[in-house]
Amino acid sequence: MLDLYGKIKESLGVCKGLLLAEPDTKLRRQNRIKTIQATLAIEGNQLTRDQVTAIINNKRVIGPKNDITEVENAIKVYEHVWSYDPYNSSDLLKAHARMLHGLADQPGIFRNSQVGIANGNTITHIAPPAERVPQLMHDLFEYLLHDDDLPIIKSCVFHYEIEFIHPFEDGNGRMGRLWQTLLLMKVDPIFAYVPIESMILERQQSYYDALVASDRSGESTPFIEFMLSIIQTTLADLVDDTKAVPNDYQQRKNHLIAHLDTWFDRKTYMELCKGISTATASRDLNRMVSEGLLKIQGSGRMRKYHV
Repeated sequence: MLDLYGKIKESLGVCKGLLLAEPDTKLRRQNRIKTIQATLAIEGNQLTRDQVTAIINNKRVIGPKNDITEVENAIKVYEHVWSYDPYNSSDLLKAHARMLHGLADQPGIFRNSQVGIANGNTITHIAPPAERVPQLMHDLFEYLLHDDDLPIIKSCVFHYEIEFIHPFEDGNGRMGRLWQTLLLMKVDPIFAYVPIESMILERQQSYYDALVASDRSGESTPFIEFMLSIIQTTLADLVDDTKAVPNDYQQRKNHLIAHLDTWFDRKTYMELCKGISTATASRDLNRMVSEGLLKIQGSGRMRKYHV
């Protein structure tokens, strides 16, 4: 745990320059979209990242009604992440009410019935009785407020305990992931734009295995170690993706398509593909124009491009 913690702190220093350099960067927006799509996909939502982007842009999307509602709700929740106090249990209920609006019978209210988690025909977890939920959640928030554990460790413990207690009829998974992000934001604000959920989605079975391993051992250690590795890998990938210089034209073209969806100039393209020369940038852009990938506006030093 301490080894992973040290690597996380080291990566954070690099990521600050990437995500906090401007008030509203393309990278931050992309990562928020990744977060929303991934945290819902873990729960079975079928909408793609492009469809989530379209909903954010107020465009019509064809898909299952519940899936669209889930995305619309999650967008509203993540738009308000700075307004939630992660140490306040009433804010947890408030966020759940917004996340499950129109999807659950009693959003924003602790469950009043017994629940279990099944994998096919096998019950993998029986949650504590409903009458114990309020006290268990009270104790969990007391832990956040008063325990001496490192804040990053606390965020992992909270995430695990939400899944173990299962305080809501539905939406526990996405609430556990959301609240870990809120707690991490108290460690460093850049966590608001780090798509940890997309890495969990890539390792979804390992995520479930870590939860089961913690259940069986009676302690959250396996899940803490798993989540610390997820956080570290996400930060490292974020740095690598941003710093990597595509080696050939096709790679640079794909890199541009993935990262630029506004008007840009040659200087912006060179910043995106760090290390290329002015001549290479000009050749690339002219080739993309001739291929019909880019449209142009203006001329000379004032020339702008758009995918």
